[in-house]
Amino acid sequence: MAHTLYFPLLLIALCSVSECVQRQYHFINEMKTWTEAQRYCREKYTDLATVDNVNDTNELMKSVKDVRLWIGLQRKWQWSSGDPALFLNWALQQPDGTDDCAFMRNGEWHDGKCSDTWIFVCYNMSRGLVFVNQMMNWTAAQSYCRQNHTDLVSVRNQNENRQLEKFITDRNSSGSEVWIGLFRDSWQWSDQSNYSFSYWNTGEPNNYGGNENCTVLKENTRGHWADISCGHQFPFVCHEDQLIVIQQNLSWSEALRYCRQNHVDLVSVQSVEMQRRVMNVVKLASTEAVWLGLRHSCALGIWFWVNGETVCYQNWAPGNGTSEEDCEPTVRSGAVQSGGNRTWISRPETDKLNFICSNY
Repeated sequence: MAHTLYFPLLLIALCSVSECVQRQYHFINEMKTWTEAQRYCREKYTDLATVDNVNDTNELMKSVKDVRLWIGLQRKWQWSSGDPALFLNWALQQPDGTDDCAFMRNGEWHDGKCSDTWIFVCYNMSRGLVFVNQMMNWTAAQSYCRQNHTDLVSVRNQNENRQLEKFITDRNSSGSEVWIGLFRDSWQWSDQSNYSFSYWNTGEPNNYGGNENCTVLKENTRGHWADISCGHQFPFVCHEDQLIVIQQNLSWSEALRYCRQNHVDLVSVQSVEMQRRVMNVVKLASTEAVWLGLRHSCALGIWFWVNGETVCYQNWAPGNGTSEEDCEPTVRSGAVQSGGNRTWISRPETDKLNFICSNY
C-alpha cells in the first residue's frame, strides 16, 4: 500500500533549488541592551535573531519597522584550545567590552588588556593543572603553555571553575590576577551558529572606540548591519527555530508519525543551505545518527523524500544511497550522522534513533 501511495507523488515530483527559511522572526518593541535582549529571546523563543542568507534578511524585514535594532551577532569569547565558551563566570559588570583577554580573580572572570602581565595556569594532558608563577602577557603565556604543556587552562562548567579557584588559592594566597585561556576573537551568532554569511553596511564593522562588539540591523539600509557597543538600548528581533531535534529513540516510521502529529513532517534536505541548517541542529542529538524524511522504495529502486520530492541534492557517505539497496529483512531509510562530516547514511527503518522534525 505504501508503494501505491508514494508512486504518483514520485512521478510528478520536481527538484527544488529554492532555499527555505529556517526560522520565524519576532520583532520585540522594547528597549534593552544586547545581553538583556538575548536573555529575553532565550526565555520566550529560541534566541536573538540569526541571519544566514539574503532570504533570511528579507523574511526578517517583513516584521521589522525601519529602526535600529539588535540581532544575535557578537564578537565571541572562546578558549585557546578552540572550544566554544558555553559556560561563563564573569564578575559583576564584566566583561565591560573594552578588552579581549580574560583573567581570574577570586574565582570570577574579568576581561583585561592582552598586553598586561600576570601569572597563569596551564593544562597538561597527563598532569592536569600546572601553576606558572611567571609574569607574562596573555599571548606569551599561551605560547609557554603550548610549548611546555598542552594549552592555557579552559573552564567548561561551575565544578571546574571551583576546582581551578581552589588550585590557584592554594598556590597564590594574595588573590592576584591569573590568566586563563579565554579570549575574544571572531564574530559568532548567539545560538552558536557558524558565522559564514555577512551583510555589513559600507564601512562596517569598524570597532569605533575599540568596544563595538555587538551588532545592530541599521535603519534605512535595507537590513544591513553595523557594529556598536553592547550597552546601548534598542528594540530587537528574536527567532524561533523551524528545525527541531527530538531526543527520543524511535524507529523511522514512529519518528515520521511523531513529526506529523506534533510538527509538520520529518525534515527534507533539498539544498546545500538546508544541509547546513541540519548540520547546525544535529549536534544536539544523543544518537550517532538522526532520522531524516528520506526513504527507499524497493519497488521503484529509488530514494525519495516523504514530502513527495525526489532526491536532487545529495550528501551521501561513500557506499550509501545506492538505488540497489538490500530490502531484506526490512526497508531502508535515510539518516544524517550527528558527528564527523554529517553525511547521510542508509539504515534499517527499525533502528531506534533521534530525528529532526520540520515546522515549515
